[in-house]
Amino acid sequence: MSEHLALDVGGVFAAILLVVVLGFVVVSVRRWLFERAGGTVECSLRTLPTSKSDSLTGDGSDQDGAGVWQLGLGRYKGDELHWHRIFGFRKRPRQVIHRRGLIVSNRRSPKDEEAAALVPDADIIEVRDGDLTVELAMSAAALTGFLAWLEAAPPGFPIDFPG
Repeated sequence: MSEHLALDVGGVFAAILLVVVLGFVVVSVRRWLFERAGGTVECSLRTLPTSKSDSLTGDGSDQDGAGVWQLGLGRYKGDELHWHRIFGFRKRPRQVIHRRGLIVSNRRSPKDEEAAALVPDADIIEVRDGDLTVELAMSAAALTGFLAWLEAAPPGFPIDFPG
């Protein structure tokens, strides 16, 4: 009886290990396919509340109200930036940021508690695309590329930068 139990436990352990390895391979191949297509940058994202009232708690104290930082890849596709989670299986982007009407409203350095969750030497910019307000954290080189992508918009694209 104990021989069968040992074989069952070993089989379950092998199956779990196989699923974990297979998941790692799928995530790695997905990332490789995104990067192979070009136009990708490592970019963390977090969603911000759409209005100041969304970030107030019941006692009136001001909380950050922002979501958690999520590590991901930004992929430039024409006039859109497609953002994908780095550890995900979906081919479709989690967020799509449109260049038309995009407003870059703030640029800052990460706070001490944020720095551990972001790529080293990251800069953070706040962007608004209609009702969507997010912060993007990326390296200085990636941020330069992002701003160049914005400035390279065709004539007539209303893009606002902070004054």
